Amino acid sequence: MSDKLIIFDTTLRDGEQSPGASMTKEEKLRIAKQLEKLRVDVIEAGFAASSNGDFEAVRAVADVIKDSTVCSLARANDRDIARAAEALKNAKSMRIHTFMATSALHMEKKLRMMPEQVHEQIKLAVRYARQFTDNVEFSPEDGSRSDLDFLCRVLETAIAEGATTINFADTVGYAVPELYGNLIRTLRSRVPNSDKAVWSVHCHNDLGMAVANSLAGVMAGARQIECTINGLGERAGNTSLEEVVMAVKTRRDFFKLDVGIDTTQIVPASKLVSGITGFPVQPNKAVVGANAFAHASGIHQDGVLKQRDTYEIMRAEDVGWAANKIVLGKLSGRNAFKQRLQELGIQLESEQDVNAAFQRFKDLADRKAEIFDEDIHALVSDQAVRHEADEHCQLVSMAQASETGERPHARVTMIVDGKETTSEADGNGPVDATFKAIESRLASGAELMLYSVNAITTGTESQGEVTVRLAKSGRIVNGVGADPDIVVASAKAYLSAVNKLHSKADRVNPQAGGI
Repeated sequence: MSDKLIIFDTTLRDGEQSPGASMTKEEKLRIAKQLEKLRVDVIEAGFAASSNGDFEAVRAVADVIKDSTVCSLARANDRDIARAAEALKNAKSMRIHTFMATSALHMEKKLRMMPEQVHEQIKLAVRYARQFTDNVEFSPEDGSRSDLDFLCRVLETAIAEGATTINFADTVGYAVPELYGNLIRTLRSRVPNSDKAVWSVHCHNDLGMAVANSLAGVMAGARQIECTINGLGERAGNTSLEEVVMAVKTRRDFFKLDVGIDTTQIVPASKLVSGITGFPVQPNKAVVGANAFAHASGIHQDGVLKQRDTYEIMRAEDVGWAANKIVLGKLSGRNAFKQRLQELGIQLESEQDVNAAFQRFKDLADRKAEIFDEDIHALVSDQAVRHEADEHCQLVSMAQASETGERPHARVTMIVDGKETTSEADGNGPVDATFKAIESRLASGAELMLYSVNAITTGTESQGEVTVRLAKSGRIVNGVGADPDIVVASAKAYLSAVNKLHSKADRVNPQAGGI
């Protein structure tokens, strides 16, 4: 059995199924390039047959990624598989990942097919996929609730037809570690040709056990883990890449496996995905949370000062946290700023983009004495979002008044379709008044589903990062804005979301379903 654990990242496919997390082609490319720097083995770039936008995104990723295998999901039918193959045709290394439901519940209620029909379709689908590539993965959707005898027959057939990876999907997060590990072990022992394929695990976090289930599968012989950055994914999310990677690396004495991941790129990847999707990382999140390496207890602080590994099992810098948080101020020059961008692994497309980012940095430094790495990530992410978006509306200026006993009032000046306009409104608070003032002019008709504020750094001078989630006509988008003034950050986030709703870029969540 191989001592190498394959890391299969599905942030761009399964992660994108989170409501509001759909991405443009340009955003997918930015994340894919970071995943390549992270040295992920396989990047599942999307579901090529689900929409024209997702097809173009998969093709764009396949065109530029050279050091990772690029994969597309496809249902077990000829159209999906041919579409995936077309999108992947320029990839240096490609994989087609086909799937079909195998549980009695899914076959009867969703597919409306008999088990033998499902068996036959899986056989033909894997055979067809092999015409395009010798790297074919098959997943039995809802595998953890499937009949064991039927599952064994199906998987034996898939391997016989040329599937080189068998991915056992706990689609609804129903598994528990001991049972899941035993099931993988049983399948590998009962399927006669199980040694002809790499076994993979794909777990969801509905009961909070995705990472534990995945690692149980690895102990039972799986050698690929499917995961996402920050555990992003529909419902409660997927297996978290950063957690399984650091578990295997930190406890190599137990797992006795190697991973090829450059762990110093974990935190930059986390910040990039969080900024693009608008899903903030909880402070106590393992590995990438703001408190992951913080110590408040006096006993802990004393121990760490005397000997770091008394209370730290990993080094913060090994996963990409910078040792020196305070890096720049208003007297810092352009070269120092450029150098810090390089140290943070931030690559801007052109000198013009660097100059624009530097100007935004100087503007922020005039308002905030100390600039932290997190501030730089936020301003660059905000610039990228504005650059890529079809900016239907832009914030010019705003003012708000809030006084005890008086109804808050806001005045917002915007450029809408190239023309400057000002609108005013009252509200229950300054943020509510600001949103109502924006809506009185834009009349987007969108429903506000989420409003959240996160402090980017510590202290009262910290920038606030605001996430706004809007829904309209079945479309859900997230907007993110950052500013030392929370109300200004809120206006930026709201306008960012409106611009995404208005954008012609294909942002409709493209997924037609998945494992």
